[in-house]
Amino acid sequence: MLTQIKGLHHVTSMAANAQQNSDFFTKKLGLRRVKKTVNFDSPDVYHLYYGDEVGTPGSVMTYFPFPHIAPNHPGAGEVGETYFAVPKGSLGYWKGRLEGLDVTGLSETEVFGEKRLRFNGPDRDAFSLIETDDARIGWNHSEVDAAEAIKGFHGASLRLKDAGATKELLGFMGYQQVDSKDAWTRFAIEGGNGADVIDIETLPQANNARQGAGSVHHIAFAVENRAAQLEVRKALMDTGHQVTPVIDRDYFWAIYFRTPGGVLFEIATNEPGFDRDEDTAHLGEALKLPSRYEAHRTQIEDMLEPITD
Repeated sequence: MLTQIKGLHHVTSMAANAQQNSDFFTKKLGLRRVKKTVNFDSPDVYHLYYGDEVGTPGSVMTYFPFPHIAPNHPGAGEVGETYFAVPKGSLGYWKGRLEGLDVTGLSETEVFGEKRLRFNGPDRDAFSLIETDDARIGWNHSEVDAAEAIKGFHGASLRLKDAGATKELLGFMGYQQVDSKDAWTRFAIEGGNGADVIDIETLPQANNARQGAGSVHHIAFAVENRAAQLEVRKALMDTGHQVTPVIDRDYFWAIYFRTPGGVLFEIATNEPGFDRDEDTAHLGEALKLPSRYEAHRTQIEDMLEPITD
């Protein structure tokens, strides 16, 4: 069993409109935009990152806004719902706030003993706010006060037709099964980074998901550094997984592999962080480009729809 993985690093999804996406996460959810860059494989598309003050691993929701992308078709073989952690006693505040901002899909429920408030993102992305008592501190320089601010992720759910092989994989990655009820099974990492819960919903009759706006593209798990990442990569390959080489994403190093259930997993390093090319006070303000694209900055900026803060 691996011990290097400490929980989630980030979750990356797809959107249809960059401005709408930025407004939703910064103005409605009160997160900080910690990086405005481009899709490293398609520089005519933004890559936007939202999180706490510095983009601490385990707090960062990221998006590729593709201007003409079709809506998603939910189903099996994907991340079903992303969970954000909020302070104890804050769900009433959040319900009133999101209702007042015309956020759709609001519903209150309880899963595995946790009260949660479900809601949709602008592309019908599926989210929940879950009260936790962990010590993380959210971004508190928005309309949302520190007493209610989102701390980061609590975890995520996976929708799968057959969960057996993915359960074994999570166990190998250091997750332990801690609960189950009906079609749901919960896994968690003891002593993780707070973003350390994964639920599996088993749906044997479901159609396969079709990705589009509102879909999670991949889910990333955190390791401390490159040495730990290489250990994880070797262990995964030794057990038969097809893992990419290490890829430099400027703010972390990444490896990727497709899980038995069809979900794309990433293992990302906590280093070097989002302040490697911007002062912490000004994170997410300027368009930052990978060095290989800097010579083409003018053309890239002309292709991207401006985002007003």
